Amino acid sequence: MMTSDETTHMARCVGEDRWVVSWLPGRTLSGQQAVTAMTIASTVASTRIPTTTEWAILDDLALELGLTAREAVYMVAEENHDYRKTAKPRRRSLE
Repeated sequence: MMTSDETTHMARCVGEDRWVVSWLPGRTLSGQQAVTAMTIASTVASTRIPTTTEWAILDDLALELGLTAREAVYMVAEENHDYRKTAKPRRRSLE
């Protein structure tokens, strides 16, 4: 599991080198791509209005995920749910 103090987003390993990231629902990423996705989420969370340099960095990072910086920033903001506070399913008794 990957988490960050900067964002509520997280990445979770689903086996071997396959990861799912909270702001990219429905996609499975490699471990390196998951690190990139978490870096983007942390950068977006800690920056109000990105500078020109930050946009360029975000664009390079997003390219690794097949996105533009603007698409990634939008998706991080749109999918911003605190998954750490999601209620866990109750266990049923088999009796």
